[in-house]
Amino acid sequence: MFSVRQMRYFDILANTLHFRKAAEMARISQPALSAQIAEMELLLGATLFERTRRTVVLTEMGRRLLPRIRGILDEIRSLEELAGQRRGTLRGRLRLGIIPTIAPYLLPLLIPDLRGAYPELTIELREAVTSKLVEDLRLGDLDAIIAALPIEGEGTVAKPLFRDRFLIATSNNDIDILTSPMTQEDVALERLLLLEEGHCLRDQALAVCSNVKQRQLVNYGATSMATLLQMVSHGMGLTLIPEIAVRTEASRNNVRIVAFADPEPSREIGLIWRRQSERREDFEALAAAIVDCSRRLMISADELNDLAA
Repeated sequence: MFSVRQMRYFDILANTLHFRKAAEMARISQPALSAQIAEMELLLGATLFERTRRTVVLTEMGRRLLPRIRGILDEIRSLEELAGQRRGTLRGRLRLGIIPTIAPYLLPLLIPDLRGAYPELTIELREAVTSKLVEDLRLGDLDAIIAALPIEGEGTVAKPLFRDRFLIATSNNDIDILTSPMTQEDVALERLLLLEEGHCLRDQALAVCSNVKQRQLVNYGATSMATLLQMVSHGMGLTLIPEIAVRTEASRNNVRIVAFADPEPSREIGLIWRRQSERREDFEALAAAIVDCSRRLMISADELNDLAA
């Protein structure tokens, strides 16, 4: 009755309730998306969406159809994954999402390792904030994602990979002398620089510095860790830096890295996939490769002493 393509478009539109956004996610034009939905409604003999100038709402028929279509799409994905598993571990295509505060530091180690160990693997990477990656995973546009735990939402499996502790980065020329190790109360909150809203690292930094008031924050939101560290190196403030980024960013910026006293704040990085996926063997192998790379990115006590000097 309906094509798989039409059902996928319907699922995306039912989630976004916005034709332009749904068309962008489906990577087609808005008129093409509208035409496919209209064809579904013609075949069904009923309206699926109520459209006004400002809103798109699922009709009663659309709400009844949605869980059935999502169930069919889940089964189709499972069949595709099951067929892929017959080829062996980590072969064929793997669509992997990763958050921006991990990607630049983990991928330069992970990709060569995977290519060496699994030459028949084709990796498609997507870097985005956590909420976008989780949605793409749910819709089947990604096979797995690497992000900070916990992840909200049902229907997923999260495998913890490694602990990524937080440190403080400040300019080598900063007039404020930070002693190492420092407590969370020692952070000059009025000089704290954060990533823009939407990045989980921003929320994690605010959680670490739980007594910060919004009015104390520097009114600037950077889009990447690299941008934050450039600002810090020029004396514009200080920021939290995850350990995974320290070796790369400290080598190209004029910064000191100062550790927190115990208990050190940290985030837990995990690999997340759909619970119904048939590729658990692939994800376990991928997780092992990520853990191995993460060990090479961690900073020893001697290195940290040098960076704090």
